[in-house]
Amino acid sequence: MRMREFIREPEALFWSMIFPLALAAGLGIAFRNRPPEVLKVAAVTPRLAEALRQEKLLDVTQLPPELAEQFVRTGKVALVAEPAPDGSVIYRYDDTNPEGRQARMLADQAIQRASGRQDPVAGNDQIMREPGSRYIDFLIPGLIGMGIMGNSIWGPGFSIVDARRKKLLKRIVATPMPKHYYLLSFLLWRMILLPVDVGVPLGFGVLVFGIPLRGPFIALVGTCVLATLAFSAGGLLIASRVRTIEAASGLMNLSMVPMWILSGVFFSSQRFPDLVQPIIKALPLTALIDALRANMLQGAGIAQMTQQAAVLGAWLVVCFGLALRLFRWR
Repeated sequence: MRMREFIREPEALFWSMIFPLALAAGLGIAFRNRPPEVLKVAAVTPRLAEALRQEKLLDVTQLPPELAEQFVRTGKVALVAEPAPDGSVIYRYDDTNPEGRQARMLADQAIQRASGRQDPVAGNDQIMREPGSRYIDFLIPGLIGMGIMGNSIWGPGFSIVDARRKKLLKRIVATPMPKHYYLLSFLLWRMILLPVDVGVPLGFGVLVFGIPLRGPFIALVGTCVLATLAFSAGGLLIASRVRTIEAASGLMNLSMVPMWILSGVFFSSQRFPDLVQPIIKALPLTALIDALRANMLQGAGIAQMTQQAAVLGAWLVVCFGLALRLFRWR
C-alpha cells in the first residue's frame, strides 16, 4: 500500500529523487574548482597604477580620487589605492568583504615590491586539488543527511495525519493490531526506501563529481540506517496527536528548518559561536552529517563515529518511546 502511494505521488518522487540531484548539480557547478579570481582595484596616480599592474591577480584602473571613492562605495572595485602626504599609501576598502581584504593584501605586496622590497625567503607554490577538499565533497554528505531527515519525517508524519483526517485510523482500532505494530510499519517502510534516499545522491556524486568513499562501507550503511530510524521516530512523534495537515506541516518545518541552518548542510557549523556548539552537536542532523563526512572524506570507521551514533540512538529511543506513549488513533 505504501509503495503504491509513493509511486502515485509525483511530488514525492520529485522531492526524494530529482530535487537532490538538481541541487547537487547546481551547487557543484557553481562552487567548482576554478582559477583564482582577478580582483578589480583602482589607483589614483599613474605610479601606483603601474606598481599594482605587476600583480597578475589585480585588474587595475586609474581613476580620479572622487570617482575612485564612488567606485569602491558601490562595489565596482574592491579597493582604491592613493598616496598620502607623508609618502605612505592609503588603501580604501570594506574590511567585511573578503574580496576587499584579499585585494588589500595583494595590492600592498605589489607596491612594496615595486618600491624595492626583497623577500628574505623565497617561496614556491605547489597546488593540490584532490577529491575530498572541494566544496562538492563537503556538500554531498550534507545533502544526503538533509534528504534522509526530510523524507523520514515527512513520509510517516503526513501518512498518519492524512489517515487520521480521513477517519481511516478508526477502522484500524477495530482490528487486533496493536499500535506499536502500526508505528513500526512506518520504520520498516523507511528502510525499504533508504537505498533510494541515499543511493541516488551518493551515486550521482561519485559518478559525476568523483566524490571519495574512503571509509568502510558498512559504517556508512549503519549510520544511514540508524539516522533513518531516528528521524522516522521523530516524524511519528510529531504526528502522534496532530489532526490536520496544516498543523503537521508547521510542526515538521519547525523541527527541520533550524537543523538546515545550524547542522552544517551547506556550510560548516563551526561558524556559529562556541556558546551554541553543544546544542548544535546534540542535533541529530549534525551527528548524521558529521559521521557521513568523517566516513566518506576522512576514512573513519565505526569506532570513530561512536559519539554520533550515540546521539542518533538517543533520539531514536526518546522519540519512539514518546510516540508510543502519546499516539492516539483518533
